[in-house]
Order: sequence, then structure tokens, then C-alpha cells
Amino acid sequence: MRQKTQEKKMAKIHWYWPLVAASLAIRIVLIFCFTDDLNLASVPEVTTPLTSLRRLAEGYWLKQASMSPYSGSMYHGSPLLLPILGPLTVNRVDGLPTHIFYSLIFVIVDLITAMLIRATGRRLLVKYFQNMQLLNLENANQGKLDTGDLASLVFLWNPLTIITCVGSSTSPVDNLMVVLAIYGACSRIVPLAAFGWVMATHLSLYPAILIVPVILLLGYGLDAPPPKLFLLKNSNADESGTSKHVNEHKVTSQTGTAQLFSWKPIIYFVLWTSIWSCYVLFLSVITLKGFNGLSEMLRKTHGFILTVEDLSPNIGLLWYFFAEVFDFFRSFFLIVFHLNILFMILPLVIRLNHRPCFLAFVFMALASMLKSYPSVGDSALYLGLLGLFANELAEMRFPFFLFCGYVGVSLLSPVMHNLWIWRGTGNANFYFATGLGYACLQTVLIVESVSTMLNHDRKLRKQLSHHKIQ
Repeated sequence: MRQKTQEKKMAKIHWYWPLVAASLAIRIVLIFCFTDDLNLASVPEVTTPLTSLRRLAEGYWLKQASMSPYSGSMYHGSPLLLPILGPLTVNRVDGLPTHIFYSLIFVIVDLITAMLIRATGRRLLVKYFQNMQLLNLENANQGKLDTGDLASLVFLWNPLTIITCVGSSTSPVDNLMVVLAIYGACSRIVPLAAFGWVMATHLSLYPAILIVPVILLLGYGLDAPPPKLFLLKNSNADESGTSKHVNEHKVTSQTGTAQLFSWKPIIYFVLWTSIWSCYVLFLSVITLKGFNGLSEMLRKTHGFILTVEDLSPNIGLLWYFFAEVFDFFRSFFLIVFHLNILFMILPLVIRLNHRPCFLAFVFMALASMLKSYPSVGDSALYLGLLGLFANELAEMRFPFFLFCGYVGVSLLSPVMHNLWIWRGTGNANFYFATGLGYACLQTVLIVESVSTMLNHDRKLRKQLSHHKIQ
């Protein structure tokens, strides 16, 4: 009965499933009709040395020739992708170009990712309604969007997601593992959360920072207003003659906020993480049997990410910087750039520990901005996760500016790359300027979203204080 009442308060998105089907149909049409014309596999904004299927084809060919897939300088991805996607990189299968087969696989991967985002949004929305009811702010629930449906549609209809799906990139698999970890933590399905986190870290390293929001989700539960708001509401009730002890027990048992931290799922998570890590390493050893094994794999995958060996142009900032810096200072700046992400973790956790799912979005946006080999697939992921918090971020400033900025960078970046590489009428500064603008846009998005979320919490506090005065 309560769930039906909550559904009535939500602004439902009509024609949800037809919109989902239309987004998948667009992908299929592009795959069958325009893949060769678009040639997205050679676009540096879409594919990177870590996610390119052309490089995976090279690694698969080397393995088939009884050589290590890492013996060349091309492949730097996971060895576990070789037996799964490698057979689809041969010229033709059953008379059809193989890009059709692996692109259709990525269409299914995108659909699964969107459904996991939708399920996560539903859980967050139910928790939001429960928190507002506990704070006696039921009026705040009126007209709220169904953020699960919205976020999944934002993910599916995002042009960046579509071109990543069609563009011969393994980024959809990386995004699926990240969302799997977040969904498993939100649902408190510990084996699933551990599997998603281990695989996401194994594939692209940077999702390792998600360990913090995952632990907070398992220990504290889903996002909630700051605990002091419940204590403030409790003090209001105490002034009205209600027993303070009873109210504190009610707040603690129903909110699952900082009053109680459950260590049991954390212990299970550590156990399952160890199991999945050993299993992944064991499969990697089997895949690389007869070659240099794990040492070469770690050096050519995670080591390749950390040392930034490939300075081919991409949408990020590091390739240009390390192409210009003196070799004498290279190691120092490598440490500075990689620690830059870690330095931001503690302040954000201290300020947003009551909203771990939102914290996961912020961490993914930071990683997308500062990672060695970024692509638009990273932006597709965090922009989809951003839709989960549409209700809390409804008053965010500069949304139109950010929208126009992303559109502008998406259009200018391939133009500047073409002027520099193919036409010879530009230079590296032209292309790097779009990457710099892209980083600035992401910075504005992160700062504004965090600021708006904190303002939302302050607004709830003011509403509680207004109730107290009344």
C-alpha cells in the first residue's frame, strides 16, 4: 500500500519501454548501415589503447600464433577478453562482417547496464521517500521524477553511449562492471558487488577508488540526508513531549545512517573480493599459459596505465603534457598526476559519507577527467549515473551551459583532430584546446553537482527548522 502511494507521488515517464526499444533500434541501424562510413574505430575520442578492438585483434592473432599477446606494443587489455571477444575479430563469420557480431553484443551490454541503473534508481527513490517520511517532510515527495527510468534513458539515449557502442570499443564492458559493483552494493548483494569491483579494477584500474563508496553502501546503506537532520527532528519531537530514547531508537533502526555501521557485509565483501581476485588471476594464468604469465600481464596492463607509455592523442590531458615535459621530471609528474585523484578522496568522503552512491558518481567523473587514457565512454557512464540524482540536483546552476559545452566539445574535437592529422592545417594545440575545454567542463560539472547536493541538505535542514518554529 505504501509503495502504491509513493508511485502516485512520482512523475512517471510515459512510453518508457518504447523509448528503450527505439534507442536499441538506433544502435542496430547504425551497426548495419553506417559502421564503415563512420569509421569510429579510428577516432581517438572513442577508442583508446586499452579499449580498442583493433588492438585486441592484434593480441588475439599473436596468441593464435603461439606468442604472448603482449609481445608486441599493441595490446594492453585484459587477457580474459581474448577468448571472449577475440574470435569475433577475424574477418568474417558465417558470411557477415565480424564487427556486426561484437557490436550486437555491446548493444546487449548497454541494455543490461541501463536496467541495472534503473534498478539502482528505484532503490534510491524508495529510500528517499522513506527518509522524507521519517523527517515529516512528505510534501517534499510531491512531483518527484522516477529517477531510475530517467537515468536509464539518459544512458541509452546519450550520443556518447551510442557511438561508444558502435565504435569498436570495449568501454561498454568496463561500464557494465562498474554499474554491477554499484548495484550489488546498493542491493547489499555482496558477491555481486565484489565481482563487479574486482572485474572493473582488473579491466581499467581506476575503478579501484570505488572501494570507498562500495564499503559505505554496504556498511551504512543507501543515500540519506545527514544524520544530524534526524537528530534535529528527534529533538523537535522531544520538545513535543515524546521520549527521546524511543525517537533515537526509531531513527537509528529506520534510517541506517551513521548511528550504526554494519561490519558483517564488509567482512563478507573482503572475503568475496579475495575469492574473485584469486579466480581472475587464476584464469589469467591459464589464458597466458606458456608465456611470461602474471608479471608481464601486470606490466603491460596496469603498468602501462600508470607509466603513460603511449602518447597518442586522446581527449585527455596527460598525452600532451608528457610529450612536452623533460624526461628528467617525468617520474615526478607521474606521481603527482596519479596522486591527484587520491588526494580528493578523503575530503569528499568526509563531506559526503552519508551519500555513498552519489560519491560513486563523483569518483567516476574525477577518474574520467584525470585518467591516462580517457574516452567518451567514461563520460557516458557518469552522465547516466548523474540522472539518478535528478531530484536532488534539480536546482543545479549552469545546466544549459554544461549541455552546450558537451555538445560543442563533441563536435569540435574530431574537427580539430582532422585539421591536425589529416589536412595539416592545424597543430597539436588545436586538438589539445578541446581536451582542455573538456576537462574544464567536467570540473564545473563536479563542483556544481557537489555544491547543489550540499545545498539540498541545507534546504532540508531549513525546512526542519521551520517546522520546529511552527
